[in-house]
Amino acid sequence: MMYLLFIVGLILLIYGGDWFVDGATGIARCFHLPELLIGATVVSIGTTLPEVMVSTTSAIQGHSQIAYGNAIGSIICNTALIAAISAAVRPSAVNKKTLRTPVIFFFIAAAFYVAVAYTSGYFSRPIGIILLIIFVLYMIANVMGMKEDPSAADQAAVSESDEADSEDGPVWKMILLLVVGAALIAVGADLLVDNGTLIAQALGVPESVIALTFVALGTSLPELVTAITSLIKGHSSLSLGNVIGANVFNLVLVCGLSITVSPFSIPQNSTLFGINASLVVDLPVMLFVMLLLTVIPLVKGRTSRAQGISLLIIYAAFCVYQFVLG
Repeated sequence: MMYLLFIVGLILLIYGGDWFVDGATGIARCFHLPELLIGATVVSIGTTLPEVMVSTTSAIQGHSQIAYGNAIGSIICNTALIAAISAAVRPSAVNKKTLRTPVIFFFIAAAFYVAVAYTSGYFSRPIGIILLIIFVLYMIANVMGMKEDPSAADQAAVSESDEADSEDGPVWKMILLLVVGAALIAVGADLLVDNGTLIAQALGVPESVIALTFVALGTSLPELVTAITSLIKGHSSLSLGNVIGANVFNLVLVCGLSITVSPFSIPQNSTLFGINASLVVDLPVMLFVMLLLTVIPLVKGRTSRAQGISLLIIYAAFCVYQFVLG
């Protein structure tokens, strides 16, 4: 039964991703908004729903290892696998000004999160509330950016596929596609994670490895499906914006909610050089891959194939390390 439900979840993700991208890009054109901005906000919220559900539920049930590992692992997976595939398959030009806001907020949140991890190692309820406040400020900054920079919106209003507004249909249809697509993605990811985890456990995969790799990959599947669908439909800017926006949400919304609901300490499954392995490997890798993903587009205004390939190699090495250590 778990294999059948796993396949059903995959099918729901595929159809949900297709409708979600159609709805998001249609809304972007109807309201003359940059696809990168839509990807970093609306699409990211939809594709981050599985992480929110899994991490919050895990925190409530006392499984801090899953809540912590899912968020950090998802950021690494989003960056070094999903965004890497987009960059390696179809490098694209990027609106540097639109990209700046999510990148700045990510590293502000990451600096705060990492500082707490290295100083106390305990994420208290006030820490979770601060992260949620950063999330609210991030959304406000995006809305203010739309109002203050209409020129950027006009420039990005024409999608990469040059489809006319009339081909998209009415706004209500685009919103319906977005909502239904998000629902299918959430249900599909839930089925995939639950049954995929059971399959992994049946195969004897350690829980620590499941948290940072399998569960993280499972909850990142909506981003992966969205990225692949965006590539097929020619909306690579939507894919990049979705990944970076989802990473911001993983830090400030997913972590913020799970910490606020049930504060926890960083799980210590293993040590490296006498230090918690997560502090030596997981957090540094998270920061490094995000720097590698964002610095080049911010400087050159486009992603590169070499950048994507480098990130994929890092992700492969990270997974090998996790399985060997586990």
